[in-house]
Amino acid sequence: MASLAGSFAKVGSSVLLSRILGFVRDLIIARVFGADAATDAFFVAFKLPNLARRLFAEGAFSAACVPILNAYRQHRGFAELKRLVDDVTGTLGLLLLLVTVLGVLAAPLLVLLLAPGFVVDAEQHQLTTRMLQLVSPYLFFIGLTAFAGSVLNTYERFGVPAFTPVLLNLALIGCALWLAPQLQQPILALAWGVCLAGMAQLLFQLPFLAQLRLLPRPRFAPAAAGVRGLGKRMLPALFGISVAQLSLLIDTLLASFLTSGSISWLYYSDRLVEFPLGILGVAIGTVILPRLARQQSSNGDCSDSRFSQTLDWGLRWVLLLGLPATLGLFMLAGPILATLFQSDVFTTLDVQMSERSLMAYASGLFAFMAIKVLVPGFYSRDDIKTPVRIAAIAMTSNLLLSAALMFPLGHAGLALATAVAALVNAGLLLRVLIDRRIYCPGRQWLPLIARTLGACLAMGLGLWLISAPTPEWSALENSARVFRLTLSIGLGVLLYAGALLALGLRPRDLR
Repeated sequence: MASLAGSFAKVGSSVLLSRILGFVRDLIIARVFGADAATDAFFVAFKLPNLARRLFAEGAFSAACVPILNAYRQHRGFAELKRLVDDVTGTLGLLLLLVTVLGVLAAPLLVLLLAPGFVVDAEQHQLTTRMLQLVSPYLFFIGLTAFAGSVLNTYERFGVPAFTPVLLNLALIGCALWLAPQLQQPILALAWGVCLAGMAQLLFQLPFLAQLRLLPRPRFAPAAAGVRGLGKRMLPALFGISVAQLSLLIDTLLASFLTSGSISWLYYSDRLVEFPLGILGVAIGTVILPRLARQQSSNGDCSDSRFSQTLDWGLRWVLLLGLPATLGLFMLAGPILATLFQSDVFTTLDVQMSERSLMAYASGLFAFMAIKVLVPGFYSRDDIKTPVRIAAIAMTSNLLLSAALMFPLGHAGLALATAVAALVNAGLLLRVLIDRRIYCPGRQWLPLIARTLGACLAMGLGLWLISAPTPEWSALENSARVFRLTLSIGLGVLLYAGALLALGLRPRDLR
């Protein structure tokens, strides 16, 4: 498992850089544009490319592609693999181009679907439509970028695909600072940034494909066996692995009926949850998928111990890192928001409202991370139906809870419904893997859970003693907020790590 840990560190460090730049991006957007009807319009338009990015680059596409690419690489040879890459690139490229054109033409209708509450404000609806048309080409670029990344991941070249999202953040930061002041409607600069970023992300990966002699020569071949096999896996995989993202899309739709600013509050909360989710959950899921694809076995009695051990390794890291991340984000929600985003245009009210949804989302962070590890356990065994059925149950739970909670709790009710749906999804996935004896938890789980809970208790107590109510944080000078938040996070990390060591956890327990 040493190579798994090394790959996890490589992917995690690239994602960390991307997430840090993402924070810088969101900080700049919050301080330049605030949280109003215009930013709500951008975040609605951005939902479509952002959903595509998460589905293709971080989830379903890779889960469907990597096992097929790995099978071709291992059993059919390089020539067949190259032919598959060419066929998929040409076929997928044409389909994505058609979807992009359809997105541009149908933008007014898509706005009605994504944010039906905007229909009462003609100006906001028109602005959202314009931005959605500008960002639609991102769908074409990110789909091909994700396929290129899947090819690289098959060869365990994880660093390049993991670094690619950095380009999106750099493009948005540059457009917000330098293009926005030049435009009559400054918010449109962000939409132009999304479009430019998609092109840059695709071009960035091409030289690395050339090094593997797999630079595609696109060929439209929808009848090819490999293309058809990928297509059969893709649609259910898109739904099965992305229920969390679809739930966030539902949040946006329903939030359009709530108070102005609700969509922006949910967006900033989601972005903070995405930070540990991307660094930890996505990174672990990315590095174990190719190995699970190689280790999968047709018999389901846990006799293939390597497969079960790989899943066990991923889940142990989810527990060890995800639980304290969940607790820390929940307890420091207000201080983090006040430190990062509060300004003249992002007011103390915006901080307090965003805090509510962040605490709700944070309660599901552990489950979001677990899903990223559990779903590849099915897809690597060519089991698409089971996670789809479970995702349908979770989606139904989310819809029912959202309808019940959105009016008494506002936007925070939507976030809480999404978190509960993630817990349902993760719990059912784990139960099925254990019941079918595909995954057998190791004997070290009970002491590991006890140590992790004890360390979280120590960390939580320390954060409670040093923290203060959100209004007190908002009243501080920004430099004081930064110092105090850094001190709080540092103390939490030291208390958690120290408690784990004191309770007997050793590196060998994580091998």
